[in-house]
Amino acid sequence: MGDYGRSLEFGYFLIPGVDEPLLDRARQVDRLGLDLIGVQDHPYQRRYVETWTLLSMIAAVTERVRVFPDVANLALRPPAVLAKAAASLDVLSGGRAELGLGGGGFWGAIEAYGGRRRTPGQSRAALDEAVTVIRKIWSGERNLRFEGEHYRLAGAQSGPVPAHPIEIWLGVSGPKALALTGARADGWLPSSAWATPDRLPEMNARVDEGAAAAGREPDAIRRLYNVNGTITDGASEGFLRGPAAQWAEELTDLAVGYGMDTFVLWAEGDQDTQIRRFAEEVVPEVRERVARERKG
Repeated sequence: MGDYGRSLEFGYFLIPGVDEPLLDRARQVDRLGLDLIGVQDHPYQRRYVETWTLLSMIAAVTERVRVFPDVANLALRPPAVLAKAAASLDVLSGGRAELGLGGGGFWGAIEAYGGRRRTPGQSRAALDEAVTVIRKIWSGERNLRFEGEHYRLAGAQSGPVPAHPIEIWLGVSGPKALALTGARADGWLPSSAWATPDRLPEMNARVDEGAAAAGREPDAIRRLYNVNGTITDGASEGFLRGPAAQWAEELTDLAVGYGMDTFVLWAEGDQDTQIRRFAEEVVPEVRERVARERKG
């Protein structure tokens, strides 16, 4: 494991607080040239707006940035309808939607919203089935059939076909779910809060093993990383908590040393300042450093 050589992308993790200037912030991200906007999906949070509605509004007020749920809560979203929503957003936005997907997590809150509690094994099996269902719904084919333990299609019609090949990125952490990611998904989407750098080699290796078992190359899987921290003017206060130069060094190391290729800023502090500094001071430096190390 190391550098998979994939091109770098950068994004912003937009927390969907109802009192925040969400669309203005999205416009800023778009204007500053970042590649992606991700929105977490916790419908049971009373202070949050609904994720797919927000993603649709973001796509409507931006021009080039791609949008995705970071990650969609499968336990509360039937996969066939989720696939329809993603495909529709992709068509309406001109090919700017991707799909982050997770099995669910806060089970008490999920149950409060009418969802069913699942064991880790059930959640992983449902995720596997969901990938199949979603890709069938995107296929453009008729009379779709699938019979799983958690989901089924009984003569369903697909459509619309996405405007571009939407990628499915799984936000998972367990060994078997990581192997599933390598075997079936287009990307792995962890967060630095729980997939700390010291854990990345082992977790990436699980993804790679899953890919190999399915006859895929490891570099076929995108490695995204929600990076939680603060860009400051002072001395370093630890990983991803320090000046822009420190961020550039650490993200470069994550790319060439740990195989991550897409960095989504999950900032603490003043968001407008953090977005601007990330886009203007960190991103160009990381691109330059990674290009230099890959050549050298």
